[in-house]
Amino acid sequence: MNEWLKKFAEQIRTLWGKWSGVQRIIFVSIGVGTLLALALLVAFSSRPSMVPLITAPITDDATRDRISVRLDEEGVEHTVTPDGRILVQDQKTATRMVSLLARENLIPEETSPWDVFKMDRWTVTDFERQVNLRQAIERNLEQFIEALDEVDSAEVTLVLPENELFIEDQNPVTASIIITPRPGSDIEENRRKLEGIVRLVKLAVEGLQEENIAITNHRGILLNDFQGLDAVDSLELAKRQMLQKANLEKADKAAILEELRQIFGRDRVRVIGLQIDLNFDKRSSNTTEYFPITTVPEDPTTPYPDRQFELNVLRSRERIDEKFRGTGFNPEGPPGSEGQTPPAYKELDGLVGQYENTSSTENYEINERRTFEEKSPWEITRKTVSIAIDGAWKWIYDDKGNVALNPDGSIKREYTPVSAEDLRKAQALVEAAIGYDRARGDQVTVRHLQFDRTEQQQEEDQRFRSQARLRQMVLYSIIGLVAVVGVFIVFRLISRELERRRRLREEELSRQHQAMREAALRSAEEEGMEVEMSVEERARLEMQENAINMAREHPEDVAQLIRTWLVEE
Repeated sequence: MNEWLKKFAEQIRTLWGKWSGVQRIIFVSIGVGTLLALALLVAFSSRPSMVPLITAPITDDATRDRISVRLDEEGVEHTVTPDGRILVQDQKTATRMVSLLARENLIPEETSPWDVFKMDRWTVTDFERQVNLRQAIERNLEQFIEALDEVDSAEVTLVLPENELFIEDQNPVTASIIITPRPGSDIEENRRKLEGIVRLVKLAVEGLQEENIAITNHRGILLNDFQGLDAVDSLELAKRQMLQKANLEKADKAAILEELRQIFGRDRVRVIGLQIDLNFDKRSSNTTEYFPITTVPEDPTTPYPDRQFELNVLRSRERIDEKFRGTGFNPEGPPGSEGQTPPAYKELDGLVGQYENTSSTENYEINERRTFEEKSPWEITRKTVSIAIDGAWKWIYDDKGNVALNPDGSIKREYTPVSAEDLRKAQALVEAAIGYDRARGDQVTVRHLQFDRTEQQQEEDQRFRSQARLRQMVLYSIIGLVAVVGVFIVFRLISRELERRRRLREEELSRQHQAMREAALRSAEEEGMEVEMSVEERARLEMQENAINMAREHPEDVAQLIRTWLVEE
């Protein structure tokens, strides 16, 4: 590394010596500019990133100054760009200050309500987007309503529920609007103007119905309740009646499904028909009831009824009894002279008569109750419900616990219908859920009906085949991998064995050559011939002699060394 640096420095010095003065100035300028650019890049990258307070530029200088002063009062560091945008430190600060500015009515009027919530960032969640959408729609509706000549101010609140899996569990979209009329406006009594606001809000919010919109004034009086108005036409009345009927049917259907789905499963119960007959005729009755007078009240501590009562109580009694018998004695004049009795009475003289008159009057007091009853706007006259319950499908397994298959590869299944006892219990639950009344003519029908599960079973068979193919593929992959590893191990063992044999053969050849050479040397020495040996041969010969001497002197160490070589091989 040091040699390379020295060479590089030497090359730089050589080039510097060959360059002219202009070339040297250009080189120094490029170096200084590069260092300056790096310094500026580090400085700007270390500064915190700024986010816009409101994405739209604020063109009004006075409004921008008021917002800047309010930010200074809150101790928020901010910057104003040349195009009129205000930048703050981070998104959290921007969200908090937008809420504060909106509460104090410092958001510019020309700013679109959507611009307040256009601050895109990577950390925004779906919940925040939903909240931003709702707030933007509310602000937009408030601007539309306040633009009317009849309205001084408006406040809109929307409730956008999450989407549910089943329609019967879906909560409706609702809206509440509080308006402050301008002085002299008749919007509180003018139905057409209120209907215009209702229609405006309904068309602006997806899924919002007119019955879920409530418009009140600043005193809390409901303005769009058109039921009490005399000008309600028959079509609107019929619409409300059908809506009431649909709500009752929806409530009963939800109660039925809630009971039965917990028992039979969510996909085995179908409400084929649910009909509620309503009577919307207005009726009133005036009833007078007479009932006994309780003299001794019922004692709740006794196990037998001990209440004593009287049907009536005597208040007054009048009785007249008159009797008469015979005509009485009629005196006449002196004897021998005719009396002065009139002829009509004289004819009755000596006759026996009888007269009797009996009269009795009794006045009694009784309990009396007078009630005036007015029927509700609607009355349930009849309920009819028809429900179908499907049986249960079960997979068939063989003795080994594996899924049994048909010849075409589909799963064998067994269908178990719903028992009659379960149907009776389900009918009892349905009757309890809807408030069954036999006297009213209600009818509840619960029957077993096998549903068409062809498409569902085909999907299950396809998933089962896919899983089986996946398991088979994994099994074959494992077997192939094991086979490859086994072949590699066998190949490795065979290669090592061939290498070992080749090395032994070379060692044996080398030993034979060495023995032949030594034999030739010895025979030459015995014959007195001078033989020149190379340095390597002499070194090998000395090493061999040292190894032989060491083996003779230290046989244990040599044996340990040989064992180590064998283990390494």
